[in-house]
Amino acid sequence: MTVSADILESYAAPGRVMRRKLAEGPREDRALATLMAALGLIFLGQWPGLIRATRLDPAVPFDARVGGALMGLLFLAPLIAYGLAGLVRLVARMLGGQGTWFTARLALFWSLLAASPLMLVQGLVAGLIGPGPVLSGLGLIVLVAFLWLFGGALRASEAEGAIA
Repeated sequence: MTVSADILESYAAPGRVMRRKLAEGPREDRALATLMAALGLIFLGQWPGLIRATRLDPAVPFDARVGGALMGLLFLAPLIAYGLAGLVRLVARMLGGQGTWFTARLALFWSLLAASPLMLVQGLVAGLIGPGPVLSGLGLIVLVAFLWLFGGALRASEAEGAIA
């Protein structure tokens, strides 16, 4: 299936999509590409809010704001994501999970990619409407969707025999 079809299906059945991804075998290059695609989309989603912030406060130029977002999302966030996936794997192991370090990473990275379209919408709202109850409510929706996706993917990835 295409990535966009997998993303849409993830909202209905995150475990089924994760099992299909795990059936492709452990490929770290695919996991890293998934993470970088997710972070790239999240980075693009930040632009409308950065443009709005620049127009409201031109003391910090747009280039500097984009540079900071680029540094944070494409250079620091992958390190944090790998660390978070490791912590999640340790907790899952203590709770009896049967997955591997790779399955925990893929569950987190895929969940980020699947939630990224909502983060793009959140970025548009940040740019067009700005801070307020709409943006806060949308942030809550994004969080709940991510937790749903990650919970389903992690459950599938920690099941016995999750990876061949």
